[in-house]
Amino acid sequence: MASRWRLGLAAAVCVAAAGQGDAGLTDGAADRFAALALRCARQEYPNKLDHVMNGAAEVQSPRALHPAFYGCFDWHSSVHGHWMLVRLLRTHPGMARAADIRAVLDENLTPESIAAEVAYFAQPGRRSFERTYGWAWLLKLAAELRSWDAPEAQRWAAALQPLADRVAAVYLEFLPKQTYPIRTGVHPNSAFSLDLALDYARAANDGPLEAVLLDRARTWFGKDRRGPLVWEPGGEDFLSPCLEEAALMAKVLPPRRFAAWLDGFLPGLPSGLAPAEVSDRTDPKIVHLDGLNLSRARALYALARTFGPKDPRRAALMRSAERHSQASLPHLASGSYEGEHWLATFAVRMLEEARAEEK
Repeated sequence: MASRWRLGLAAAVCVAAAGQGDAGLTDGAADRFAALALRCARQEYPNKLDHVMNGAAEVQSPRALHPAFYGCFDWHSSVHGHWMLVRLLRTHPGMARAADIRAVLDENLTPESIAAEVAYFAQPGRRSFERTYGWAWLLKLAAELRSWDAPEAQRWAAALQPLADRVAAVYLEFLPKQTYPIRTGVHPNSAFSLDLALDYARAANDGPLEAVLLDRARTWFGKDRRGPLVWEPGGEDFLSPCLEEAALMAKVLPPRRFAAWLDGFLPGLPSGLAPAEVSDRTDPKIVHLDGLNLSRARALYALARTFGPKDPRRAALMRSAERHSQASLPHLASGSYEGEHWLATFAVRMLEEARAEEK
């Protein structure tokens, strides 16, 4: 049964990998993407806790600690799995698993569960809990719910809002103190988190948060030149430090200023940019490189949109994005939990960027 399910998912994602973008994400395909998140939405183990214990009483199970976001390998993967479920339900309300998604969201996004998550953030020793990757995905989830006017979405949004308020507050507290950006290709990447948090600030009309995010982006990255794209990828990257920064600055700078900035930061893009090779999809770090291909493709589609339709760089960026997506999109259903618990989120985000580019 499991192998037949994976074959169905592989067939569905191959439709999108053929270059059809989100237009190829039918209700059936969306249903199979959602299945990946649903399979671990209530799966408590294996679980990689990021947990500072203040005493013996805090030796507790993931579900006791995180009643809203216990179900996945780690807290941030659970959060962005919920984002994907919300997004797919919003865009594909007719898919077969719609009722299953609603049941999970009704079960996890309750005022009581979210109150426990807020309380966890307030405990001693947890100032750096999920900073800033998990913070960013939580705000992305909140932005998705706030932007959807369905009564059920507004109910979930209201339940989640206290945690979004808490995360926005810790962003406001932390970012002015962070003198230097983090330019890694894994979770702490500063550009990636600013990008997602900016979506929330704009969706929520949170002026103070947006101002801090824009200030950090301009201060950290505004004077960057000749980004070391040739150094990428690192062996466990799932983000491109250079491309994430460029995609962020496309949202921060006016078009003419961004064009000049990009010419200085990534001259010659995208020549020589090849998809990463993934040698072992059962290895939890090596499989990160599938995520890199998908996140690179998303960034490349976003950057392509900054050029006019007759600019040859636009077509070149799109071709590079398609090569990257085709390198990893067919492998989401690898049969290994190491990739299956999180890669679909990156695929859905990439496919939506591809669709936006086509419009």
